[in-house]
Amino acid sequence: MATGSNHRDVLIEYYSDTTMKHIVLMEQDGEREVIITDNQSNIIQSSKENIGVLEKYIPTGTDINLNTDKILASDWEGLPYIISAHPYKVDSGQSGYILMFQSTRSIEQLVGKLNLYFGLAGVTSMVALLLIYATLSKFLTRPLIRMKEATEKLSEGNFNVSLPFIGNDELGELSGSIQKLANDLERLKTERNEFLASIAHELGTPLTYLIGYTKVAMRPGVNEKDRKHYLSIIAEESDRMKELVKNLLDLARMDENTFTVSKEYFKVRPFFDDIFQLVGPSFNMKKLGLELICEEDIEIHADPLRLEQIILNLLDNALKYSTEKSIVEVKVSKTGDMSVISVTDFGIGIPSEEIEFIFENLYRVEKSRSRTSGGSGIGLAIVKELVEAHDGTIEVESSLGRGSTFTIMI
Repeated sequence: MATGSNHRDVLIEYYSDTTMKHIVLMEQDGEREVIITDNQSNIIQSSKENIGVLEKYIPTGTDINLNTDKILASDWEGLPYIISAHPYKVDSGQSGYILMFQSTRSIEQLVGKLNLYFGLAGVTSMVALLLIYATLSKFLTRPLIRMKEATEKLSEGNFNVSLPFIGNDELGELSGSIQKLANDLERLKTERNEFLASIAHELGTPLTYLIGYTKVAMRPGVNEKDRKHYLSIIAEESDRMKELVKNLLDLARMDENTFTVSKEYFKVRPFFDDIFQLVGPSFNMKKLGLELICEEDIEIHADPLRLEQIILNLLDNALKYSTEKSIVEVKVSKTGDMSVISVTDFGIGIPSEEIEFIFENLYRVEKSRSRTSGGSGIGLAIVKELVEAHDGTIEVESSLGRGSTFTIMI
């Protein structure tokens, strides 16, 4: 269109046979052809010698009645040329058309190349997609399938799950969380089994004494003195079993959150005086001193019943593991709004590697299950639960052979 319009403008300004020849000459041996006609569609000049090739595409006079430039044929797929018509009219009265023929061969070649490129791009894209799919399958799908299988094993009660480390991204964090869950469940299963075994053992020991001494006391011919001795052992073991069951029930209530903490303000010294009066005989029997260090007007904001349970458990623990003629010291102070209570004994102490376990259910530093020195292993677990119910903390400092200090902040 642009070239045809330019030829038409030149022809109108310099209309002559020479100008026409120049126009035709410029379009020879190229991708374009040009034909100049008069207003009756008679060919005046042509850039192609074999005019018959183009003649059949030349519209007749009735087909061309234009005042402006126009594309006459644009079907590049069905025709060998794209054709445009450019009307001209000069002052001498001559008029006609310049017909431009653009070969569609170059367009077909371009489209062919584009199709080839698009085909190559499509094949390359498919290969790239397959590689991406394989990569995602390796780094995303397969780990997800492994995690799905792991969770199915967990739901079936099989906690022996092992997931590989797959990175620090979100997928890796999910895998790590599932692995941690599996490890925690495995640990809980082991602890539950150990807990049940320990409970069975703890209950079995007093039951053995109860059954054995009951049978002995029932024998004919046992003198009254021996019978009373056997009955006292039966009473002692009955109390031991009662205390164990009570502790277990307390622990169960704490796990189920069925107990409540009702805080109130109360004076420290009268509270501890009552506790010392309660435990005093037991300490005196073991020749242990019991000392309270606190100011007269200190108040504590806590549940007095639950705090009494905490202190009694700590004092019972100190009583069991203190050496004779030593002192158990209870110290109370204030740090801001927090009350600090410490119970210090100068007994056998706790090995450093065992301190982190002493608040677990049924864990005892004294491994022997002696009726004289061994406890049930539940008291400190109850203490920790009750302290945390007060939104407080408990810490332990101990030196083997030199004693221990339990510090509570509530």
